[in-house]
Amino acid sequence: MNIETIAARAAHRIDAETGAIVAPIHPSATFERDPDGGFSRGYIYARAGNPTRSHLELALAALEGGADCAAFASGSAATAAVFQSLRPGDRVVAPMDCYHGTAALLRDVFVPWGLQVAFVDAADPDALQAAVRPGDRAVWIETPSNPMLRLTDIRRSAEIARAASALLICDNTWATPMLQRSLELGADIAVHSTTKYLSGHSDTLGGAVVAADNPRASELFADVRRIQGAYGAVPSPFDCWLALRGMRTLHLRMAAHSANAHAVAEYLRAHPRVEAVHYPGLDTHPAYELARAQMKDFGGMLSFQVRGGKARAMEVAAKLRLFTRATSLGGTESLIEHRASVEGPHTRTPDNLLRASVGIENPDDLLADLAQALA
Repeated sequence: MNIETIAARAAHRIDAETGAIVAPIHPSATFERDPDGGFSRGYIYARAGNPTRSHLELALAALEGGADCAAFASGSAATAAVFQSLRPGDRVVAPMDCYHGTAALLRDVFVPWGLQVAFVDAADPDALQAAVRPGDRAVWIETPSNPMLRLTDIRRSAEIARAASALLICDNTWATPMLQRSLELGADIAVHSTTKYLSGHSDTLGGAVVAADNPRASELFADVRRIQGAYGAVPSPFDCWLALRGMRTLHLRMAAHSANAHAVAEYLRAHPRVEAVHYPGLDTHPAYELARAQMKDFGGMLSFQVRGGKARAMEVAAKLRLFTRATSLGGTESLIEHRASVEGPHTRTPDNLLRASVGIENPDDLLADLAQALA
């Protein structure tokens, strides 16, 4: 099936008891055993498995084109489960420009635990090639990156990782499988914050790990699944149901997000008070041709730098009326934030940069709001 149909119908089933076309939510925390003590119906306790969570996992695996999926209570929980599936002493190569929560997990939790981490400019294939050593356990990439919208060549990264017998793990949150098929491009594992575009309505928290159909990915995924049950960082049935509901309109929303973000990016790059715009859909973006090659569209995220430093950037954010000053992204509403303030003392983000999650409002209204704030 085409990916739009997969988003709308993957794992869809009619409820056998009632004929309902929307699968019911199963809130139960525990399940009846068989008379002989077994559990032939597949479920024993909600930490280990739940029918609503299974429904979501099947749908996300189909959407990403993977062999299996494990859903988590947040994107960070999904990320942590991947790193927890490694061993003390394993070496991981990770990008310098990535979600600050991922960098903090590696720096503050997993390095003291015993993981070896090398941060590198993953958007530069030569730098990535130089950083990866034979015997490395994993190469982690994030493309487009948060918050600078830098792109990493997934195919080339996969070749580099395979040559070192390392897994390629791709945070595909910003693009979603609708715009970027990371497993098809060579990644072994795709990680998502389902809080963002997959759910798409700013009303649920979740994460997911999807494994490609190959032995190395399956081996790692078996540990991820074990950690999911042992640690219990699983989403509630209602959060799973909300994520699945949001996924059904993903293709329509991503088209609107992408069109609006492109219009906003074009407006901002022509504005005299804007120093720089970071959006892969602009032909001035340094990785524009790569974006065209590995992305179906360019997404709803952009960042821009305001002339006049931090004070001026904060003033612009404060004057916006339609863009809401808030952390997160991927909802139907437009959000904006000063990323350096959010990221704290370890930030590498310019202090005049604002990150925008462009929603699905009428673009004329978004441009009018930006015009009055920048005036």
